[in-house]
Amino acid sequence: MTQVAVKLPDDLVRQVDELVAGGGVFPSRSAVIRRGLEAVVEAQRQQAVAQAYERGYRELPESEQELAEATRLAVTAIQEEPWEKWW
Repeated sequence: MTQVAVKLPDDLVRQVDELVAGGGVFPSRSAVIRRGLEAVVEAQRQQAVAQAYERGYRELPESEQELAEATRLAVTAIQEEPWEKWW
C-alpha cells in the first residue's frame, strides 16, 4: 500500500472528521478518503465504458433487421411475463 500526502481545505477535513465521529460508517479519515477516491475512479471507469458503447453504436449502428429482431424478442418477453405474479 502506498501512502499519499494531500492538502485539503480545513472545512473539508472538518466534515470528514464529522463522518468519522458519527461512528459506524467510517473508522478513520483514511477510510473516508479511500472510499471517496474509489467512487471517483469507479465513476470514471463507468463513463469510459459508456463512451465506448456509444462510439461502437455510432461506428456500427444496428441494421433494420437487428432492430426488428430486438423488437420481436422484447414483445415476446413481455407477452410471456407472468404479470399476474407481480400484481
